[in-house]
Amino acid sequence: MALRRKLGESSNFSCKMMLSFSRYYNSDKVDLKKLRPMILKRIQDRAKDYPVQSMIPVAEEVLNSRRLLIQGVSTLLKVIPVVACKFCPEVHISDKGHLIQTCCGFKRCGRNRVHEWITGSLKDVLVPVEAFHLKHMFQGVIKHNQRFDYDRVPAVVELCWQAGANDENLYSGTWNPESDCVAVEGAESLSPAELTLVANGTLRAWEILRNGVKKLLMVYPAKVCKDCSEVHVGPSGHKARLCGLFKYERWQGTHFWRKASVNDLVPPNIVWRRRRQDPPVLLNEGRGYYGHAPAVVELCTQAGAIVPSKYRCMMKVEGLTSVVNQGLPPPPFNLTEPYRLLHPKDHV
Repeated sequence: MALRRKLGESSNFSCKMMLSFSRYYNSDKVDLKKLRPMILKRIQDRAKDYPVQSMIPVAEEVLNSRRLLIQGVSTLLKVIPVVACKFCPEVHISDKGHLIQTCCGFKRCGRNRVHEWITGSLKDVLVPVEAFHLKHMFQGVIKHNQRFDYDRVPAVVELCWQAGANDENLYSGTWNPESDCVAVEGAESLSPAELTLVANGTLRAWEILRNGVKKLLMVYPAKVCKDCSEVHVGPSGHKARLCGLFKYERWQGTHFWRKASVNDLVPPNIVWRRRRQDPPVLLNEGRGYYGHAPAVVELCTQAGAIVPSKYRCMMKVEGLTSVVNQGLPPPPFNLTEPYRLLHPKDHV
């Protein structure tokens, strides 16, 4: 009897708990027609807070540093040769390409092949990232049939425009991508000291650009597709079906949006770099020992610029070369644990 009484009390308690929890939930369907005016009202009220006045100087500084960066890289390219692969996005800052077998090639060709090098340009060092130019930040979502009604501008410029920067090219309604690509006249006749001065200014503009974009992304929303490199500056991504990487896995090539970072708007474009202890042409056997660097940093370094300390780890300035380690197995290409750098005298 006592057991039955306890079971009855527990069942009554559970019924009371279920009834109490059921009071907080409503089984009626939500009427979206009634919620639509409220949602639009909240969007309009949110638009009044933008642009943030304290971020306008940051946006203008980013635009100025971008112009200086393009001008500096265009000047250095007339003195320092750059080569690019004909079949993949690989870039090498040298007059001769390396022999590292990392070319992905075409879809029907074999992978991990030697690159076929051609003369590089400004777009190979500074990867262009474009986005739709919106009329205002909180406008309606761009549909697929409206994709040709909007201009395509650099994503950094679009971010700065939405942040309140005053750019004459955008406000005039015509964007000329070649307006900023003006190199210094007589770059071939610059002295080594003048070339070093240009390289230091270019590297400084690169750091200011990336730091400014990082600050703007903390205030203004930007999206990037998870499968491709499409970028959209705004609170929500567009509905233009332009994703071609997984075209048949999603509905008509729609994008899968996520929050964008600095590397999505300003790609560093990591390249292999040749150190003093490396052979004149980088070989495939020693690719586990070679260093890396962003293309802009490597270009400015070869022109005599002082490398910031945060890049020294990936550049492996004092690292060993494969010639010193004859008879030892090469390290893996993707290092999961950092190797302990030894002095060359330790191997004698």
